[in-house]
Amino acid sequence: MYIILVYDMGQKRVGKMLKLCRRYLNWIQNSVFEGELTEVQLKALLHEAKALMNDEEDSLILFKNRDKKWLDKQIVGKEKQSTDDFL
Repeated sequence: MYIILVYDMGQKRVGKMLKLCRRYLNWIQNSVFEGELTEVQLKALLHEAKALMNDEEDSLILFKNRDKKWLDKQIVGKEKQSTDDFL
């Protein structure tokens, strides 16, 4: 499935969340990631993310779609990291 992940973390935890998300997804903008994940990979990512998060301060939002081809993506301005060249 195709995932767009957005997070808002406390300053002490933001670096750890960045590293975690970069292991699973493509970093496209500050605190924003996208990419294809299996159900198992998504569960693993969420499990690790919840362990890092403070439920009182932090949030993580997922947008899921069955396939990237059903998503219309428009970029205005400079793209931080292109995902079009990945195989």
